[in-house]
Amino acid sequence: MSARERIVSGMRPTGPLHLGHYFGVLDNWIKMQSAFDCFFFVADWHALTSEYADPKRIKGFVPSLVKDWISAGIDPEKCVVYQQSQIKAHAELHLYLSMVTPLGWLERNPTYKEVKQELVQKDLNTYGFLGYPVLMAADILIYRPQGVPVGQDQLPHLELTREMARRFNHLYGDFFPEPRAELTPAAKCPGLDGRKMSKSYGNSIYLSEPMDEVRPKVMSMLTDTNRLRKSDPGDPEVCNLYPYHVLLTDEAKREEIQKGCRDASWGCVDCKKLLLEGLDRFLTPMHERRAALDANPSLVADILAAGNAKARVEAEATVAAVRELIGFDF
Repeated sequence: MSARERIVSGMRPTGPLHLGHYFGVLDNWIKMQSAFDCFFFVADWHALTSEYADPKRIKGFVPSLVKDWISAGIDPEKCVVYQQSQIKAHAELHLYLSMVTPLGWLERNPTYKEVKQELVQKDLNTYGFLGYPVLMAADILIYRPQGVPVGQDQLPHLELTREMARRFNHLYGDFFPEPRAELTPAAKCPGLDGRKMSKSYGNSIYLSEPMDEVRPKVMSMLTDTNRLRKSDPGDPEVCNLYPYHVLLTDEAKREEIQKGCRDASWGCVDCKKLLLEGLDRFLTPMHERRAALDANPSLVADILAAGNAKARVEAEATVAAVRELIGFDF
């Protein structure tokens, strides 16, 4: 294992990434890759929990997700980028952990009912969906990391992983570390209509989206609903647009925006035009890196092949040790 502390995290390949993914997850990964021994995986088996009726789509989403990562700034020279389903040891550790995980732990998972209610159009009454925290625990514990980057809402999932590690250690001897939460700084990035940014709501700005498509989206964004005319004073704190300036506009200019909004010397159109300038500066380098990836079709496959090879060595060593601990080293 590297002298640096190890971090493990993953994303499901279910479609293109948007600004919410960047500021909620990727920005933190990009910072971590220089300070930690990072393992970042494409969680394609996890995508099956909700996309099992049409799994062929996942195959196309995998390279697209990796392109989004690399375009955003993930560097395969600094971290291990790999594909979950290509490391078969994940499935074996999932099997062993499932044998010792009490059913009540899974039924108490706070997001189990929430996600079922959110995705009512999908039949999620499956073992795979109920048991996905066990697979998630296997994904993490198989690399024996010290930390896992999570948002506040994901803390219960990580605690389940820690509980599984404790139960395994109690039954078979101290082996798995209990990874701590590396809390991801919260970044407010609402959807264009004020709701949560989501592919299913159609209210997102995607990292791969050309500026010609971004401009009309921004110009039609919801702003301060109390400001009916340009002459009406506004309040940046309740404006759907202003959180984007917090993320993309320098502090001095934000002070100007706040003053102009409150005294009505700035209109919402002025604010949107300034945001478009910031988005252009932010997205253009990503688009250029993505174009370079598109020009070399084998590059993503090469990145995954190299990452899979590194991850496989670590994962298989862990599972070999687990087999010995539980007496299944036949």
